[in-house]
Amino acid sequence: MAQFKVFITRPIPEEIRAKIAAECEVDMWHTSAILPPIAKKIPPLDGLMTYGHEPVSPEMIATSPNLKVVSVVGVGYDHVHVEACRERGIAVGHTPGVLSDTTADMTMALLLAASRNIVPADKHVQTKQWLYYDPNILWGYDVHHATIGIVGMGRIGYAVAKRALAFDMRVLYYKRERRHDWEEELDIEYVDMEQLLRNSDFITLHVPLTEETTHMIGKAELALMKSTAILVNIARGPVVDHYALYDALTEGQIAGAALDVTEPEPLNTDHPLLGLGNVIIAPHLGSATIQTRMKMMTMAMENLLAGLRKERLPYAALQPKFAQ
Repeated sequence: MAQFKVFITRPIPEEIRAKIAAECEVDMWHTSAILPPIAKKIPPLDGLMTYGHEPVSPEMIATSPNLKVVSVVGVGYDHVHVEACRERGIAVGHTPGVLSDTTADMTMALLLAASRNIVPADKHVQTKQWLYYDPNILWGYDVHHATIGIVGMGRIGYAVAKRALAFDMRVLYYKRERRHDWEEELDIEYVDMEQLLRNSDFITLHVPLTEETTHMIGKAELALMKSTAILVNIARGPVVDHYALYDALTEGQIAGAALDVTEPEPLNTDHPLLGLGNVIIAPHLGSATIQTRMKMMTMAMENLLAGLRKERLPYAALQPKFAQ
């Protein structure tokens, strides 16, 4: 008989599920199209494997006396009420590091797609409008020799900087704690936020979602940017005020935006950003490669099983003191 009861909030590959099922009674939600009923499922659980945007509230945690671990498939865990877990001695795991390069690749993909009008160019051909060669359509912006401003110089920001340098870009960065070692290693420049916004041709966001970073890019910040600037958000949707962004895009304050994350996710079908020609919106694909997603799920599985055994989590966001 299985020792532990766990709920997995999205379908995962059978090879991962089977390893968990070797020690646990597994209840796995059957679809990504409907939000999983965590509040209903959580009371008898020993463990929960969850993704972002699935709130794990203090009220939910209070109804689950046996809960030992919440394992997040992803780096961010702002949807989990960590303080409530801390009070109960519940471990919280996440999957840091593994997705840095993959997310940096996606950042550059969005930057390049926005700068060179890749999406409207494809639409131009797919809708059978390409009837003759026209040298005067879909002009974009050079990436090489341009200036990129990186907001949030953590693992992902560092990986983006390395890629930008390969394009011969000038790299500016802003971070609460300056990294002199990376400045020397990469030949990048630390500036304050205002300088970064004023001087960058491309601005990429890589900060966690906190009270401080919520809507850190709003009307005032967008007004500081160049009219030719392109904003790339691959952090968290609420880091950008989407209505201020809409105004900036439609009024020509900035040239374009590329978003892998939105507020909310997904956007409502009548959201004003949808349909704009100078914005690209992807459905949160930053880590979406076969190799990286499999690594993330494996790490989440290892966290889950370690937490159930009351062992130290290999990738802990919150580690109870009683862990062996």
